[in-house]
Amino acid sequence: MGEIVEGMTDRIEDRDRDHDRDAAPQADAESARFVERFASELTQAGMQRMASRVFAALLVSEEGAMTSAELSERLRISPAAVSGAIRYLSQVDLVGREHVPGSRRDRYVLHNHIWYESFMRRDQLLTRWGTMMRDGAQIIGPDTAAGRRVAETAEFFDFLHDELMSILDRWQAKKEAQRTAATGAE
Repeated sequence: MGEIVEGMTDRIEDRDRDHDRDAAPQADAESARFVERFASELTQAGMQRMASRVFAALLVSEEGAMTSAELSERLRISPAAVSGAIRYLSQVDLVGREHVPGSRRDRYVLHNHIWYESFMRRDQLLTRWGTMMRDGAQIIGPDTAAGRRVAETAEFFDFLHDELMSILDRWQAKKEAQRTAATGAE
């Protein structure tokens, strides 16, 4: 009887191992499709195509960081394409570079709180644009059609700024509540 149970256990373990081996390529293929879909969305929103693909690959990587060689292999693109994408992503402050200890390689890393930081930068842009539009309305003349359009643009940017700050404040409060709940549950 013990031999039968042992044999069944071995077959179950073999089946599970085969399933895990089969599931890994499927998960990789699904992940690759997601990377391409998200990259396509980013490209439609105005980001460069290769930068979109590299950003999406970093986003879904377990560590949020990859070397140039890893990105090149994962996306099946040339090292030069990775370099150009990283240069763009660094310029717009979406990724950073860190040295791999004991190696001559660098890893490209997503910044912590990337979406929050990105929207904070948008807020700063809205503030500058609002100020510029208010100045422009005064220069052009507030009683002219052009001056009124420019003044309304300033008003819109001010509105967006206020709403964005409110959203970001609520996001921070939500994240803090989650951290508090997580530490209280331990």
